[in-house]
Amino acid sequence: MSTAARVRVLVVALALLAAVAIAYTLHAAGRTDERDKPRAGGPPVQTGQFDLTGKGRILFRNMAWGPQRDHLASVALNGTGGVRTAMPLTCYKFNAAGGTAVCVEAKRGPVNSFSVVIMDSRFRELRRYAAGGGPSRTRVSPSGRRVAWTVFVSGDSYAGVNFSTRTSIVDTRTWQRVKNLEEFRVVKDGKPYRAADVNFWGVTFADDDTFYATMATKGKTYLVRGDMKSRTVRTLMRNAECPSVSPDGTRVAFKHRIAGDTSALPWRLHVLDLRTMKETATAERRPLDDQVTWLDDRTLLYAIPAEYESDQYEVPADGTGEPRLVMKAAQVPVVLR
Repeated sequence: MSTAARVRVLVVALALLAAVAIAYTLHAAGRTDERDKPRAGGPPVQTGQFDLTGKGRILFRNMAWGPQRDHLASVALNGTGGVRTAMPLTCYKFNAAGGTAVCVEAKRGPVNSFSVVIMDSRFRELRRYAAGGGPSRTRVSPSGRRVAWTVFVSGDSYAGVNFSTRTSIVDTRTWQRVKNLEEFRVVKDGKPYRAADVNFWGVTFADDDTFYATMATKGKTYLVRGDMKSRTVRTLMRNAECPSVSPDGTRVAFKHRIAGDTSALPWRLHVLDLRTMKETATAERRPLDDQVTWLDDRTLLYAIPAEYESDQYEVPADGTGEPRLVMKAAQVPVVLR
């Protein structure tokens, strides 16, 4: 084929590709996103405003289909089945404590990108960081001074072993930042430990200096206790993931991996007493993948996969009772006590 013929073929091919692209764009522009359509039987949602100064409420990511899906919402603790109020703030992940909030915003596109936005009690932006990966977990210390977040650098699930994470912690007073928790010294089983495959995720704060998290290495997971002053983490036990420390600081709820379970959700909800190191299985027997919230010192709040992606259930932390549905179509709840 001559050079002129090749050029003509290339021009025709480019024109066809352009026509297809334009047609798809016009089709997409005129299409109603199914996510924006409310579904019958879903939780009632109204538009409004709120902040972190109120008490007796739960803030959460609204998952009900409709124009407020993914928006930050609020509902009364004593009326979680009632009308929820959603504000025009979209948070893929969310947490708050001590007058500080962290919202992970998603920018949709051919390649999704995420920003970690730290806000004050009225949701005014204080700092913004590029997430640098797919967001996973985020937590704020009780005083609001420390904010932690984890992103997937590769992979997108904790169920397998082919993933890598990066966990950052920032001080909201000085804005000094630990860019990667892997910078900390590791003491494993009482001995200094170094390995190239160490990953951390699921930070939960007892106070501004003490935190708990998951550490993975050599195909095994560990609950670790971290100290911000000494920049050290120490292993406490094996097979504990995504910990959540109780308000009184005496227990940690976590995902216990079931040996031999190769499903997408190989975990069950357990609680560890930090004083006795006794592990208790809760009455929730269904598989889950969540960093749970303590509703109070006796009760756990957590997500179970459901029609609207996830519903929130509660169960006693001491192994008694039965799971109870608290909220439909909700994720990442924060309790304003």
